[in-house]
Amino acid sequence: MSGFYKPNRNPNWNYGGGRWRLSRSKIDLFTNCPKCFYVDNKLGTARPPGFPFNINSAVDTLFKKEFDVHRKAKTAHPIMTQYGVDLVPFAHDSMNEWRENFKGIAIDHKPTGVTVCGAVDDIWVDKEGVLYIVDYKATSKDGKIEALDQDWHIGYKRQMEIYQWLLRQKGFEVSDKGYFVYANASTDEKSFGNKLVFETTLIEYTGDASWIEQTLLNIKTCLDDPRVPKSNEDCDYCRYREAAGKSLLKNKEERVAEKKTLF
Repeated sequence: MSGFYKPNRNPNWNYGGGRWRLSRSKIDLFTNCPKCFYVDNKLGTARPPGFPFNINSAVDTLFKKEFDVHRKAKTAHPIMTQYGVDLVPFAHDSMNEWRENFKGIAIDHKPTGVTVCGAVDDIWVDKEGVLYIVDYKATSKDGKIEALDQDWHIGYKRQMEIYQWLLRQKGFEVSDKGYFVYANASTDEKSFGNKLVFETTLIEYTGDASWIEQTLLNIKTCLDDPRVPKSNEDCDYCRYREAAGKSLLKNKEERVAEKKTLF
């Protein structure tokens, strides 16, 4: 049995348990499929996760080290200068906590009584003290990455909007404008040579967090309902569960029928 996937979670980490919190990724799961969200957070059986992208994590870690140098010096990173962005990395005593998984920026949402949290990659600040959410991304694809124009990029956009909303709940002035620092590994090099060559671009995005409050209320209603919600018709996980269930049931019925013919 794989030790990577643990289908049956300790109830203390489910909704109603003392350790449960509504993370940014759980909000995204709800928007993708209410049924998978409910099975995960209420019933305690999560989707099988994908294996971690270790190279992406390494890029994130190195970006944080790089921007921390400028955070300490209160100077602009070269990519800010390159794109004419008059900002510097934001220095705050809670910065390390806000960037740490399973901690992050956390607030108690009074209308639902739920703790909402999310771990940000970075925050920049302008001369007036306005904050700008920044998210690091890494990939390898043909062409220069200059826009988030694919359907699946909606998850990235929601991610940034949740971080913007969280910091506003903390009392900070946060711009609707945020940035994605996107590192794209080239496959045009002559050889590997024990290194990857990245082209890093800065993508501006103007967020709209107006959807979050109603979504949190919908999540609370969903979790308090004893009935399992309907799945999103585009959810491959639900389609797999349904198809596998039918196949297993058919197999069982066929075996029962075979046994009856023997007697």
